[in-house]
Amino acid sequence: MKYTVAIEVGDEDTAYGVTVPDIPGCFSAGDSFEEALENAKEAINGHLEILAEDGELPPKASAPNQLINGKEYAGYIWAVVEIDIEPFLGKSQKVNVTLPNLTLHQIDEVVSKNPAYKSRSHFLQVASMHELQCA
Repeated sequence: MKYTVAIEVGDEDTAYGVTVPDIPGCFSAGDSFEEALENAKEAINGHLEILAEDGELPPKASAPNQLINGKEYAGYIWAVVEIDIEPFLGKSQKVNVTLPNLTLHQIDEVVSKNPAYKSRSHFLQVASMHELQCA
């Protein structure tokens, strides 16, 4: 998932401050822009781990254009960090799924040509997460 982060620019005396609007209470900082982004990833992963322990799913990520014009973050610069949320979705469970042959064939073709999908199951997981986020 790609989370948009708001970055308050630092200088020689002040660190770069990072806020993750989609994850309340998720803040970070760094002495450089690059360090601030890396620390933001760590902060997001830490928050998502706590949410998972509490049985909560990771929050949906807002599109950057939904956030950048907010007065709360006037003067901030924006970046997007990619987080693998799979570890925070809970234990995997094997289930039987019934699909038409042609659909199954299409899925297998996409999986075989796209290294982003680890397997047929991974494809179905990504597709279902997309639909659940759009709902």
